[in-house]
Amino acid sequence: MTEAPANPLRAGIRIGPTAGPCVVVIFGATGDLTRRKLLPALYRLAQQHLIPAEFAILGVSRQQMSDQEYRAKMREALTEFGDEDTFDEAEWNSFADGIFYAAGEFKDGETYAKVKSRLKEIDEERKTQGNRIFYLATAPEFFGPISNQLAQANLARPEGQAWTRIIVEKPFGHDLESARALNTQLASVFEEHQIYRIDHYLGKETVQNLLVFRFANSIFEPMWNYQYIDHVQITNAEAIGVEGRGSYYERAGALRDMMQNHVFQLVSLIAMDPPVSLKSDDVRNEKIRALKTVRPIPVDRVDEYAVRGQYGPGQVLGETVVGYREEPGVDPNSSTETFAAVKIKFDNWRWANVPFFLRSGKRLQKRVTEIAIYFKEGPHRLFTDNDAPLEPNVLVIRIQPNEGITLRFGAKLPGQAMRIRWVNMDFRYGSSFGIKPPEAYERLLLDCMLGDSTLYARRDMVERGWEIVNPIIEAWKKPASDFPNYEAGSWGPPAAFELIERDGRKWRKL
Repeated sequence: MTEAPANPLRAGIRIGPTAGPCVVVIFGATGDLTRRKLLPALYRLAQQHLIPAEFAILGVSRQQMSDQEYRAKMREALTEFGDEDTFDEAEWNSFADGIFYAAGEFKDGETYAKVKSRLKEIDEERKTQGNRIFYLATAPEFFGPISNQLAQANLARPEGQAWTRIIVEKPFGHDLESARALNTQLASVFEEHQIYRIDHYLGKETVQNLLVFRFANSIFEPMWNYQYIDHVQITNAEAIGVEGRGSYYERAGALRDMMQNHVFQLVSLIAMDPPVSLKSDDVRNEKIRALKTVRPIPVDRVDEYAVRGQYGPGQVLGETVVGYREEPGVDPNSSTETFAAVKIKFDNWRWANVPFFLRSGKRLQKRVTEIAIYFKEGPHRLFTDNDAPLEPNVLVIRIQPNEGITLRFGAKLPGQAMRIRWVNMDFRYGSSFGIKPPEAYERLLLDCMLGDSTLYARRDMVERGWEIVNPIIEAWKKPASDFPNYEAGSWGPPAAFELIERDGRKWRKL
């Protein structure tokens, strides 16, 4: 292969630390998550030499097959979901030598005896030193049984100098009660420092950059409070529908699927105070401290703080699509929300009287996730005669797509008259660094191997998210009488616009 020319935009950028020896045991090894995300992410880490030669993957699933057959399936997955431009056959063959497979039912003790035996063989062959990551890429109903079976097989606690960790995919429960029950069940088997509750949003480069942007730039942090900020908008919009996951979405809905976890993680990063260090517990302590000050939503006044919606037929990106109730696996009279908008306030000094408006939905006009910080107007208007109305300064942090940061400010148009136009100052990851940001699962998997839990959700964070939305969940148990109430390809139901306009604000045009 011809060596690529050096990228001057990358000058001075160091490669991150390399993980130590370990085995990643994936329960749900033939599932969609493994094929689309986990296997490609692990392969890319190997390509970047961020995992050592003493590394292995042990897939565990129901389907009977040999190691070679499983390797062939993962090769197909990489062809379908990986980056063909960077694929190298020799690198793949070396990587595939460390992929193994064990078949069995997740609730069957014999499966774990087999896993234990295979791990012993892998340790000897691959020199992985007894270090384990158990990844639960399964349906939520298996989280508890798998952890209990790992305990019974003496696989949950490490031996000697080795370490053992478990990664749990969302959803972390269905409500506050079930989340507490799951956390209690996991805690009966693993220590809290062993449990990594994954939220892939926290692995996105722009989300991680929030800490740098806030605390490495002295011009912004002094203004990051009620004195200068009028309100905050966080939008998570998807153009897609439920994509064949109707039966799952019927049990979840937008509030549980996105708002309680992904969106609240963004809220905590915006609202938190500076941590005393970048150690995982110091960062997560400040995040939970911020969320604990969210003002409780009165159960009898939920309609003043939250709006739900469900999409009907319409057109998205030029394509005619069916309504949610016509999707496969969906009840034709379903009251499951595909859109949720929530207003929250904080009872603390930093955010006194600064509302946060949050919205998340499917089948909206386009795919975009962003945070918009609206600053207050100046105390005195000097420019009253110009031909453009004065607008607030807005700082926009784009999570996806086109990751970056935009600052909107007023500038004088050239000419004799004092005329103002609103212009943007843009930073984009791709053009600034000349490299595609790594996928979220790459960063999160590597962090787990390194024992860094900063970007993982802690038990108290998960439960606090459920506490905040619990009054809304209770209020929304009553079936909606007006569903569907927004057209696919729009920006949600009219009530969502009324929610923010009652406060004298408007949703940002996207």
